[in-house]
Amino acid sequence: MTAITWFLVVGALLVLLAVAGSLMKRLPLSVAMVYLASGVLAGPLALDLVHVDPVEQSALLERITEVAVIVSLFSAGLKLRTPLDDARWRVPVRLAFVSMTVTVGLIAAAGVLGMGLPLGAAILLGAVLAPTDPVLAADVQVEHPTDRDQLRFSLTGEAGLNDGTAFPFVMLGLGLLGVHEIGEWGWKWLAVDVAWSIVGGLAVGSVMGMAVGRFILYLRREHKEAVGLDDFLALGLIALSYGAALLLHSYGFLAVFAAGLALRRIERSHTGADEPPPDVRMEAAGDAADEVATDPEKAPAYMAQAVLAFSEQLERIGTVGVVVLLGGMLSQSYLSPHAVWFVPLLFLGIRPLAVYAGLLGADVSPTRRRLVSWFGIRGIGSVYYLAYAIEHGIPRDLAERLTALMLAVVVTSIVAHGVTVTPLMRRYQKDRGGREADGEADTDRDSAIRA
Repeated sequence: MTAITWFLVVGALLVLLAVAGSLMKRLPLSVAMVYLASGVLAGPLALDLVHVDPVEQSALLERITEVAVIVSLFSAGLKLRTPLDDARWRVPVRLAFVSMTVTVGLIAAAGVLGMGLPLGAAILLGAVLAPTDPVLAADVQVEHPTDRDQLRFSLTGEAGLNDGTAFPFVMLGLGLLGVHEIGEWGWKWLAVDVAWSIVGGLAVGSVMGMAVGRFILYLRREHKEAVGLDDFLALGLIALSYGAALLLHSYGFLAVFAAGLALRRIERSHTGADEPPPDVRMEAAGDAADEVATDPEKAPAYMAQAVLAFSEQLERIGTVGVVVLLGGMLSQSYLSPHAVWFVPLLFLGIRPLAVYAGLLGADVSPTRRRLVSWFGIRGIGSVYYLAYAIEHGIPRDLAERLTALMLAVVVTSIVAHGVTVTPLMRRYQKDRGGREADGEADTDRDSAIRA
Protein backbone atom coordinates (compact mmCIF):
# COMPACT_ATOMS: atom_id res chain seq x y z
CA MET A 1 0.00 0.00 0.00
CA THR A 2 1.50 3.33 -1.04
CA ALA A 3 1.76 6.34 1.24
CA ILE A 4 -0.71 8.21 -0.98
CA THR A 5 -3.31 5.45 -0.54
CA TRP A 6 -2.76 5.49 3.22
CA PHE A 7 -3.39 9.24 3.33
CA LEU A 8 -6.55 8.91 1.25
CA VAL A 9 -8.00 5.98 3.23
CA VAL A 10 -7.23 7.37 6.69
CA GLY A 11 -8.28 10.90 5.72
CA ALA A 12 -11.60 9.77 4.32
CA LEU A 13 -12.25 7.61 7.39
CA LEU A 14 -11.53 10.43 9.84
CA VAL A 15 -13.71 12.92 7.97
CA LEU A 16 -16.53 10.36 7.80
CA LEU A 17 -16.34 9.78 11.55
CA ALA A 18 -16.27 13.50 12.28
CA VAL A 19 -19.42 14.00 10.20
CA ALA A 20 -21.30 10.91 11.40
CA GLY A 21 -20.08 10.80 15.02
CA SER A 22 -23.30 12.02 16.62
CA LEU A 23 -25.42 9.74 14.43
CA MET A 24 -23.43 6.66 15.42
CA LYS A 25 -24.17 7.28 19.10
CA ARG A 26 -27.83 6.60 18.37
CA LEU A 27 -27.20 3.46 16.32
CA PRO A 28 -26.27 -0.04 17.52
CA LEU A 29 -22.75 0.48 16.22
CA SER A 30 -19.40 1.37 17.71
CA VAL A 31 -16.69 3.42 16.06
CA ALA A 32 -14.39 0.41 16.40
CA MET A 33 -16.70 -1.50 14.03
CA VAL A 34 -16.22 1.23 11.41
CA TYR A 35 -12.44 1.13 11.86
CA LEU A 36 -12.46 -2.65 11.55
CA ALA A 37 -14.66 -2.61 8.45
CA SER A 38 -12.30 -0.08 6.85
CA GLY A 39 -9.33 -2.31 7.56
CA VAL A 40 -11.09 -5.37 6.17
CA LEU A 41 -12.07 -3.44 3.04
CA ALA A 42 -8.47 -2.38 2.48
CA GLY A 43 -7.06 -5.78 3.46
CA PRO A 44 -6.55 -9.16 1.77
CA LEU A 45 -10.20 -10.18 2.11
CA ALA A 46 -11.34 -7.32 -0.14
CA LEU A 47 -9.26 -4.75 -2.07
CA ASP A 48 -5.91 -6.12 -0.88
CA LEU A 49 -4.44 -2.62 -0.58
CA VAL A 50 -2.82 -3.44 2.75
CA HIS A 51 -1.63 -6.72 4.17
CA VAL A 52 -0.37 -7.06 7.73
CA ASP A 53 1.02 -10.43 8.79
CA PRO A 54 0.83 -10.51 12.61
CA VAL A 55 3.53 -13.18 12.83
CA GLU A 56 5.98 -11.74 10.31
CA GLN A 57 5.44 -8.17 11.55
CA SER A 58 5.08 -8.94 15.25
CA ALA A 59 7.82 -6.47 16.26
CA LEU A 60 5.98 -3.56 14.63
CA LEU A 61 2.64 -4.64 16.07
CA GLU A 62 4.12 -5.00 19.53
CA ARG A 63 5.31 -1.38 19.53
CA ILE A 64 2.15 0.11 18.01
CA THR A 65 -0.22 -1.74 20.34
CA GLU A 66 2.07 -1.07 23.32
CA VAL A 67 1.72 2.69 22.84
CA ALA A 68 -2.04 2.45 22.33
CA VAL A 69 -2.53 0.43 25.52
CA ILE A 70 -0.36 2.57 27.81
CA VAL A 71 -2.08 5.79 26.69
CA SER A 72 -5.47 4.19 27.30
CA LEU A 73 -4.45 2.88 30.72
CA PHE A 74 -3.20 6.31 31.75
CA SER A 75 -6.52 7.86 30.69
CA ALA A 76 -8.43 5.19 32.59
CA GLY A 77 -6.50 5.95 35.76
CA LEU A 78 -7.20 9.68 35.40
CA LYS A 79 -10.94 9.04 35.08
CA LEU A 80 -11.19 7.13 38.36
CA ARG A 81 -11.62 9.74 41.06
CA THR A 82 -12.83 7.35 43.76
CA PRO A 83 -10.40 7.12 46.74
CA LEU A 84 -8.42 3.90 46.93
CA ASP A 85 -9.86 3.07 50.36
CA ASP A 86 -13.43 3.28 49.03
CA ALA A 87 -15.40 0.01 49.02
CA ARG A 88 -16.16 0.48 45.32
CA TRP A 89 -12.67 -0.74 44.49
CA ARG A 90 -13.40 -4.23 45.81
CA VAL A 91 -15.35 -5.24 42.71
CA PRO A 92 -12.75 -4.25 40.04
CA VAL A 93 -9.92 -5.68 42.17
CA ARG A 94 -11.72 -9.02 42.48
CA LEU A 95 -12.45 -9.00 38.76
CA ALA A 96 -8.84 -8.19 37.88
CA PHE A 97 -7.30 -10.83 40.15
CA VAL A 98 -9.79 -13.60 40.92
CA SER A 99 -11.80 -13.54 37.70
CA MET A 100 -8.62 -13.09 35.69
CA THR A 101 -7.06 -16.20 37.22
CA VAL A 102 -10.22 -18.27 36.72
CA THR A 103 -10.44 -17.13 33.08
CA VAL A 104 -6.84 -18.11 32.35
CA GLY A 105 -7.39 -21.51 33.95
CA LEU A 106 -10.58 -22.25 32.01
CA ILE A 107 -9.10 -21.11 28.69
CA ALA A 108 -6.01 -23.21 29.35
CA ALA A 109 -8.20 -26.24 30.05
CA ALA A 110 -10.07 -25.67 26.78
CA GLY A 111 -6.76 -25.32 24.97
CA VAL A 112 -5.33 -28.57 26.29
CA LEU A 113 -8.48 -30.70 26.17
CA GLY A 114 -10.20 -29.24 23.11
CA MET A 115 -7.32 -28.14 20.89
CA GLY A 116 -4.45 -30.37 21.92
CA LEU A 117 -2.21 -27.45 22.83
CA PRO A 118 0.83 -27.94 25.08
CA LEU A 119 0.22 -26.70 28.62
CA GLY A 120 2.53 -23.70 28.18
CA ALA A 121 0.79 -22.66 24.97
CA ALA A 122 -2.64 -23.12 26.55
CA ILE A 123 -1.69 -20.90 29.52
CA LEU A 124 -0.26 -18.35 27.10
CA LEU A 125 -3.53 -18.39 25.16
CA GLY A 126 -5.40 -17.81 28.41
CA ALA A 127 -3.16 -14.88 29.31
CA VAL A 128 -3.58 -13.34 25.85
CA LEU A 129 -7.38 -13.57 25.86
CA ALA A 130 -8.22 -13.12 29.55
CA PRO A 131 -7.69 -9.36 30.03
CA THR A 132 -10.48 -6.99 29.09
CA ASP A 133 -9.48 -4.09 26.89
CA PRO A 134 -9.15 -0.45 28.04
CA VAL A 135 -8.86 0.81 24.45
CA LEU A 136 -12.07 -0.47 22.86
CA ALA A 137 -14.29 -0.37 25.96
CA ALA A 138 -14.90 3.40 26.06
CA ASP A 139 -18.68 2.98 25.66
CA VAL A 140 -18.96 1.01 28.91
CA GLN A 141 -16.34 2.84 30.97
CA VAL A 142 -16.75 5.90 33.18
CA GLU A 143 -17.64 8.91 31.06
CA HIS A 144 -15.96 11.51 33.29
CA PRO A 145 -14.11 11.60 36.66
CA THR A 146 -17.29 12.28 38.64
CA ASP A 147 -19.24 9.40 37.07
CA ARG A 148 -20.38 7.33 40.06
CA ASP A 149 -22.02 4.47 38.22
CA GLN A 150 -20.80 1.20 39.74
CA LEU A 151 -21.07 -0.79 36.49
CA ARG A 152 -18.91 1.65 34.53
CA PHE A 153 -16.48 2.03 37.43
CA SER A 154 -16.09 -1.74 37.77
CA LEU A 155 -15.41 -2.27 34.07
CA THR A 156 -12.95 0.63 33.93
CA GLY A 157 -11.07 -0.46 37.02
CA GLU A 158 -10.97 -4.07 35.82
CA ALA A 159 -9.56 -3.09 32.42
CA GLY A 160 -6.99 -0.84 34.05
CA LEU A 161 -5.73 -3.49 36.44
CA ASN A 162 -5.99 -6.72 34.49
CA ASP A 163 -3.82 -5.52 31.62
CA GLY A 164 -1.04 -5.77 34.16
CA THR A 165 -2.19 -8.78 36.15
CA ALA A 166 -2.28 -10.83 32.94
CA PHE A 167 1.47 -10.45 32.51
CA PRO A 168 2.47 -13.10 35.11
CA PHE A 169 0.51 -15.70 33.15
CA VAL A 170 2.15 -14.60 29.90
CA MET A 171 5.54 -15.15 31.53
CA LEU A 172 4.45 -18.50 32.98
CA GLY A 173 3.30 -19.68 29.55
CA LEU A 174 6.58 -18.55 27.99
CA GLY A 175 8.50 -20.28 30.77
CA LEU A 176 6.72 -23.58 30.22
CA LEU A 177 7.50 -23.24 26.50
CA GLY A 178 11.18 -22.83 27.33
CA VAL A 179 11.66 -19.22 26.18
CA HIS A 180 11.65 -17.56 29.62
CA GLU A 181 13.41 -18.45 32.86
CA ILE A 182 10.97 -19.23 35.68
CA GLY A 183 13.35 -21.04 38.02
CA GLU A 184 13.18 -24.49 39.58
CA TRP A 185 9.62 -25.23 40.69
CA GLY A 186 8.71 -21.75 39.48
CA TRP A 187 10.37 -19.82 42.33
CA LYS A 188 11.67 -17.06 40.06
CA TRP A 189 8.29 -16.69 38.43
CA LEU A 190 6.56 -16.29 41.81
CA ALA A 191 9.18 -13.95 43.25
CA VAL A 192 9.88 -11.76 40.22
CA ASP A 193 7.10 -12.11 37.65
CA VAL A 194 4.28 -12.19 40.20
CA ALA A 195 5.24 -10.50 43.47
CA TRP A 196 7.85 -7.93 42.53
CA SER A 197 6.60 -7.00 39.08
CA ILE A 198 3.03 -6.30 40.22
CA VAL A 199 3.94 -4.44 43.42
CA GLY A 200 6.85 -2.67 41.76
CA GLY A 201 4.77 -1.49 38.81
CA LEU A 202 2.06 -0.04 41.03
CA ALA A 203 4.64 1.60 43.30
CA VAL A 204 6.66 3.12 40.46
CA GLY A 205 3.58 4.60 38.82
CA SER A 206 2.26 6.01 42.08
CA VAL A 207 5.58 7.64 42.98
CA MET A 208 6.06 9.08 39.49
CA GLY A 209 2.52 10.45 39.31
CA MET A 210 2.69 12.05 42.74
CA ALA A 211 6.21 13.45 42.26
CA VAL A 212 5.66 14.95 38.81
CA GLY A 213 2.18 16.24 39.65
CA ARG A 214 3.23 17.94 42.87
CA PHE A 215 6.34 19.41 41.27
CA ILE A 216 4.35 20.95 38.42
CA LEU A 217 1.75 22.34 40.82
CA TYR A 218 4.46 23.81 43.02
CA LEU A 219 6.01 25.62 40.06
CA ARG A 220 2.64 26.90 38.89
CA ARG A 221 1.21 28.01 42.21
CA GLU A 222 4.33 29.38 43.81
CA HIS A 223 6.36 30.69 40.87
CA LYS A 224 3.84 30.99 38.00
CA GLU A 225 6.10 28.73 35.93
CA ALA A 226 5.63 25.48 33.92
CA VAL A 227 2.39 26.80 32.46
CA GLY A 228 0.97 25.41 29.24
CA LEU A 229 2.00 22.43 27.14
CA ASP A 230 -0.02 20.01 29.25
CA ASP A 231 0.14 17.61 26.31
CA PHE A 232 3.89 17.32 26.89
CA LEU A 233 3.19 16.77 30.58
CA ALA A 234 0.89 13.85 29.74
CA LEU A 235 3.35 12.27 27.33
CA GLY A 236 6.25 12.83 29.69
CA LEU A 237 4.53 11.27 32.69
CA ILE A 238 3.40 8.26 30.64
CA ALA A 239 6.92 7.72 29.27
CA LEU A 240 8.66 8.23 32.62
CA SER A 241 6.34 5.87 34.48
CA TYR A 242 6.50 3.19 31.82
CA GLY A 243 10.25 3.46 31.29
CA ALA A 244 11.06 3.47 35.01
CA ALA A 245 8.89 0.41 35.58
CA LEU A 246 10.57 -1.51 32.77
CA LEU A 247 14.01 -0.44 34.01
CA LEU A 248 13.17 -1.98 37.39
CA HIS A 249 11.79 -5.14 35.74
CA SER A 250 8.22 -4.47 36.81
CA TYR A 251 5.03 -4.12 34.81
CA GLY A 252 4.79 -0.86 32.90
CA PHE A 253 1.07 -1.27 32.21
CA LEU A 254 0.30 -1.16 35.91
CA ALA A 255 2.71 1.75 36.32
CA VAL A 256 0.98 4.07 33.83
CA PHE A 257 -2.43 3.18 35.26
CA ALA A 258 -1.15 3.96 38.77
CA ALA A 259 0.37 7.22 37.52
CA GLY A 260 -3.02 8.32 36.22
CA LEU A 261 -4.63 7.40 39.53
CA ALA A 262 -1.94 9.34 41.42
CA LEU A 263 -2.44 12.48 39.35
CA ARG A 264 -6.17 12.31 39.96
CA ARG A 265 -5.54 11.72 43.68
CA ILE A 266 -3.59 14.98 43.81
CA GLU A 267 -6.54 16.84 42.33
CA ARG A 268 -8.96 15.24 44.78
CA SER A 269 -6.74 15.98 47.78
CA HIS A 270 -6.95 19.69 46.93
CA THR A 271 -10.54 19.84 45.72
CA GLY A 272 -12.00 17.46 48.28
CA ALA A 273 -14.84 15.02 47.90
CA ASP A 274 -16.88 17.57 45.98
CA GLU A 275 -16.67 17.81 42.23
CA PRO A 276 -13.85 19.90 40.75
CA PRO A 277 -14.58 23.53 39.84
CA PRO A 278 -16.94 23.43 36.84
CA ASP A 279 -15.55 23.75 33.35
CA VAL A 280 -12.04 24.75 34.28
CA ARG A 281 -11.07 23.98 30.72
CA MET A 282 -13.56 26.54 29.41
CA GLU A 283 -12.35 29.10 31.94
CA ALA A 284 -8.84 28.56 30.69
CA ALA A 285 -9.64 29.64 27.14
CA GLY A 286 -7.65 32.41 25.57
CA ASP A 287 -5.77 34.83 27.74
CA ALA A 288 -7.17 33.33 30.95
CA ALA A 289 -5.17 30.11 30.58
CA ASP A 290 -2.17 31.20 32.62
CA GLU A 291 -4.38 32.68 35.34
CA VAL A 292 -6.46 29.51 35.77
CA ALA A 293 -3.47 27.16 35.56
CA THR A 294 -1.69 29.03 38.38
CA ASP A 295 -4.72 29.72 40.56
CA PRO A 296 -4.14 28.06 43.98
CA GLU A 297 -7.68 26.66 44.05
CA LYS A 298 -8.18 25.70 40.43
CA ALA A 299 -4.66 24.64 39.41
CA PRO A 300 -4.96 20.95 40.46
CA ALA A 301 -8.29 20.47 38.68
CA TYR A 302 -7.05 22.33 35.60
CA MET A 303 -3.93 20.20 35.37
CA ALA A 304 -5.84 16.92 35.73
CA GLN A 305 -8.51 17.93 33.20
CA ALA A 306 -5.99 19.26 30.67
CA VAL A 307 -3.88 16.11 30.82
CA LEU A 308 -6.97 13.88 30.58
CA ALA A 309 -8.36 15.77 27.58
CA PHE A 310 -5.13 15.37 25.64
CA SER A 311 -4.77 11.70 26.61
CA GLU A 312 -8.29 10.94 25.40
CA GLN A 313 -7.59 12.60 22.05
CA LEU A 314 -4.37 10.64 21.67
CA GLU A 315 -6.23 7.46 22.63
CA ARG A 316 -8.84 7.97 19.92
CA ILE A 317 -6.19 8.57 17.26
CA GLY A 318 -4.30 5.44 18.31
CA THR A 319 -7.47 3.37 18.24
CA VAL A 320 -8.11 4.30 14.60
CA GLY A 321 -4.68 3.15 13.48
CA VAL A 322 -4.57 -0.07 15.46
CA VAL A 323 -8.07 -1.31 14.59
CA VAL A 324 -7.61 -0.52 10.90
CA LEU A 325 -4.40 -2.57 11.04
CA LEU A 326 -6.35 -5.32 12.78
CA GLY A 327 -8.75 -5.45 9.85
CA GLY A 328 -5.75 -5.71 7.53
CA MET A 329 -4.53 -8.79 9.43
CA LEU A 330 -7.59 -10.84 8.51
CA SER A 331 -6.90 -13.33 5.76
CA GLN A 332 -7.75 -16.90 4.86
CA SER A 333 -4.40 -18.06 6.21
CA TYR A 334 -5.52 -17.11 9.73
CA LEU A 335 -8.75 -19.03 10.07
CA SER A 336 -9.08 -21.46 12.96
CA PRO A 337 -11.58 -24.34 12.91
CA HIS A 338 -11.56 -24.29 16.72
CA ALA A 339 -12.91 -20.72 16.73
CA VAL A 340 -16.40 -22.02 15.88
CA TRP A 341 -16.84 -23.51 19.34
CA PHE A 342 -14.17 -21.70 21.35
CA VAL A 343 -15.35 -18.10 20.80
CA PRO A 344 -18.94 -18.76 22.00
CA LEU A 345 -17.53 -20.75 24.92
CA LEU A 346 -15.32 -17.83 25.94
CA PHE A 347 -18.01 -15.15 25.85
CA LEU A 348 -21.05 -17.16 26.94
CA GLY A 349 -19.44 -19.67 29.29
CA ILE A 350 -15.96 -18.85 30.55
CA ARG A 351 -16.43 -15.12 31.07
CA PRO A 352 -19.71 -15.41 33.02
CA LEU A 353 -18.32 -18.25 35.17
CA ALA A 354 -15.18 -16.25 35.94
CA VAL A 355 -17.17 -13.12 36.83
CA TYR A 356 -19.53 -15.04 39.11
CA ALA A 357 -16.56 -16.72 40.80
CA GLY A 358 -14.80 -13.40 41.30
CA LEU A 359 -17.88 -11.66 42.66
CA LEU A 360 -19.03 -14.53 44.87
CA GLY A 361 -20.53 -12.98 47.98
CA ALA A 362 -20.29 -9.40 46.68
CA ASP A 363 -23.33 -7.14 46.96
CA VAL A 364 -23.75 -6.58 43.22
CA SER A 365 -27.20 -6.55 41.65
CA PRO A 366 -28.09 -9.35 39.19
CA THR A 367 -28.41 -6.83 36.36
CA ARG A 368 -24.93 -5.42 36.90
CA ARG A 369 -23.50 -8.88 37.32
CA ARG A 370 -24.94 -9.96 33.96
CA LEU A 371 -23.70 -6.82 32.21
CA VAL A 372 -20.22 -7.20 33.66
CA SER A 373 -20.25 -10.80 32.45
CA TRP A 374 -21.18 -9.77 28.92
CA PHE A 375 -18.96 -6.73 28.51
CA GLY A 376 -15.68 -8.59 28.82
CA ILE A 377 -14.42 -6.78 25.73
CA ARG A 378 -11.24 -8.13 24.15
CA GLY A 379 -9.11 -5.98 21.89
CA ILE A 380 -5.76 -4.27 21.50
CA GLY A 381 -4.25 -5.71 24.68
CA SER A 382 -4.66 -9.23 23.31
CA VAL A 383 -2.84 -8.25 20.11
CA TYR A 384 0.00 -6.81 22.17
CA TYR A 385 0.44 -9.83 24.42
CA LEU A 386 0.58 -12.24 21.50
CA ALA A 387 3.04 -10.03 19.58
CA TYR A 388 5.14 -9.87 22.75
CA ALA A 389 5.13 -13.67 23.00
CA ILE A 390 6.01 -14.11 19.32
CA GLU A 391 8.95 -11.73 19.73
CA HIS A 392 10.17 -13.90 22.63
CA GLY A 393 10.61 -16.79 20.21
CA ILE A 394 7.67 -19.17 20.49
CA PRO A 395 7.59 -21.70 17.59
CA ARG A 396 6.11 -20.35 14.37
CA ASP A 397 3.46 -23.04 13.97
CA LEU A 398 2.26 -22.35 17.50
CA ALA A 399 2.33 -18.61 16.86
CA GLU A 400 0.11 -19.04 13.82
CA ARG A 401 -2.42 -21.19 15.71
CA LEU A 402 -2.65 -18.73 18.58
CA THR A 403 -2.85 -15.78 16.19
CA ALA A 404 -5.83 -17.30 14.38
CA LEU A 405 -7.68 -17.78 17.67
CA MET A 406 -6.77 -14.31 18.92
CA LEU A 407 -8.02 -12.65 15.74
CA ALA A 408 -11.29 -14.59 15.88
CA VAL A 409 -11.91 -13.57 19.48
CA VAL A 410 -11.03 -9.88 19.03
CA VAL A 411 -13.02 -9.45 15.81
CA THR A 412 -16.04 -11.21 17.32
CA SER A 413 -15.76 -9.00 20.40
CA ILE A 414 -15.64 -5.80 18.35
CA VAL A 415 -18.73 -6.82 16.37
CA ALA A 416 -20.82 -8.48 19.10
CA HIS A 417 -20.12 -5.92 21.79
CA GLY A 418 -20.33 -3.05 19.31
CA VAL A 419 -23.83 -4.09 18.23
CA THR A 420 -25.13 -4.63 21.77
CA VAL A 421 -23.47 -1.83 23.74
CA THR A 422 -25.84 0.98 22.73
CA PRO A 423 -29.19 -0.78 23.40
CA LEU A 424 -27.99 -2.55 26.55
CA MET A 425 -26.40 0.54 28.13
CA ARG A 426 -29.38 2.68 27.14
CA ARG A 427 -31.75 0.22 28.80
CA TYR A 428 -29.50 0.01 31.86
CA GLN A 429 -29.43 3.80 32.26
CA LYS A 430 -33.20 3.98 31.79
CA ASP A 431 -33.84 1.32 34.44
CA ARG A 432 -31.36 2.94 36.79
CA GLY A 433 -32.97 6.34 36.30
CA GLY A 434 -36.37 4.86 36.99
CA ARG A 435 -35.23 3.41 40.30
CA GLU A 436 -33.80 6.73 41.37
CA ALA A 437 -36.97 8.54 40.37
CA ASP A 438 -38.97 6.14 42.54
CA GLY A 439 -36.76 7.03 45.48
CA GLU A 440 -35.05 3.68 45.82
CA ALA A 441 -31.59 3.72 47.33
CA ASP A 442 -28.88 3.58 44.71
CA THR A 443 -26.10 1.24 45.74
CA ASP A 444 -23.68 3.17 43.56
CA ARG A 445 -24.14 6.44 45.37
CA ASP A 446 -24.16 4.83 48.80
CA SER A 447 -21.03 2.74 48.10
CA ALA A 448 -22.91 -0.28 49.40
CA ILE A 449 -20.58 -2.84 47.89
CA ARG A 450 -19.74 -5.41 50.53
CA ALA A 451 -17.28 -8.21 49.87
